[in-house]
Amino acid sequence: MADIEHRTTPRASPNISDATLRDSAHMAGIEFRPEDAARIADLLVKTGVSLVEVGMISGTGSKDEDLIVATHETITPQRSMTLVVVRDRKQVSTALDEAQRLGVHHVMYSIPTSPEHAQLKLGSASDKFLQTLLRSAVTQAKDRGLHVTFSGEDGARTTPGRLIPYVTAGFEAGADRFRLAETVANLSPWQMESTIRNLAAIDGSEIEIHSHNMLGLAVANSLAAIRAGAQWISTTVAGIGERGGNAPLAEVLTSLRILHGDHRFNLSHLTELTSVTLDAADLTAFQSGPTTEHAFAYELLGQLVHPQAYETLPPESVGNTRELRVRSRISTGLVSWALDDSGVTVDIDAFTRWLIERQSDKRAALLDRDSIRKAAVDFSSEQTG
Repeated sequence: MADIEHRTTPRASPNISDATLRDSAHMAGIEFRPEDAARIADLLVKTGVSLVEVGMISGTGSKDEDLIVATHETITPQRSMTLVVVRDRKQVSTALDEAQRLGVHHVMYSIPTSPEHAQLKLGSASDKFLQTLLRSAVTQAKDRGLHVTFSGEDGARTTPGRLIPYVTAGFEAGADRFRLAETVANLSPWQMESTIRNLAAIDGSEIEIHSHNMLGLAVANSLAAIRAGAQWISTTVAGIGERGGNAPLAEVLTSLRILHGDHRFNLSHLTELTSVTLDAADLTAFQSGPTTEHAFAYELLGQLVHPQAYETLPPESVGNTRELRVRSRISTGLVSWALDDSGVTVDIDAFTRWLIERQSDKRAALLDRDSIRKAAVDFSSEQTG
């Protein structure tokens, strides 16, 4: 009996960070308003979530400024965390300037660790380059007095020989926490446990797990990570998120209560929180896994051009399709991609501005590739009419 208790009880009661206002907010076609962010953040804190992750910053003029400000005003900057993209030293400095302008106290660095993602996003798969970039980014943030979580984007597909020295370097540079991002869902719970156990053994480490639910294992993998020594679980409300969704908050918290006797969280807000979030996301419900229409839907050009870097399996393998789905987060790159080989010729910059203006209403229909092509025809008619 003692052995069973040992195998089923987490080593520590985990803290919860919730990424609804970052990960869910950047799922294709979802656009939260500041008032949505304020209400969701308030309910998350009332539930007992320790940190509310909100927005993304890559340089000046963050498009998520309104969400970040609304969240800070509601729950204070001390209870929130903002993702900062890392590409090079100068870009990081500019992004940190923007973060401080917005009053951010806690940054979460997004750094690609797998060779595939590092080569794609950093232009180099070198271990040495990766660690040098990480140390620079951490030092810059700590010199500004910021709390630093650093991620291993696509960390679940990064080999131990590459991942462990990277995580060690981050903590040696002064980082406060490491987040393993299961960007591409590919681990079983027992593989997750082994991975996290190795990371938790690093001196001074504090580990967080961020799982995606393409295989339906996000909750199981999150619990396995805690059993192996992680101290944090990253969730989203209703599991809303890219690539099959994320670890759903309600299921994580109820599992902690029923399986591990964890009564620290106020579960009474969960149904209201789910309803509010689904309504703000313009969803009647959210279903995880590979067969839903949003499982392989993207609004970022890189995901459409390099899908193999993000997908657990190709959509065709389950009879699904890959598609562009976007409301107003439209770029000239997306427009060019959508119009490629269409035979429609327009001024891309002018058409993109026109399309963004037309799509600015939250009630505007989501666009796919065909609807962007049809809109280009309408635009051409207006210009020549």
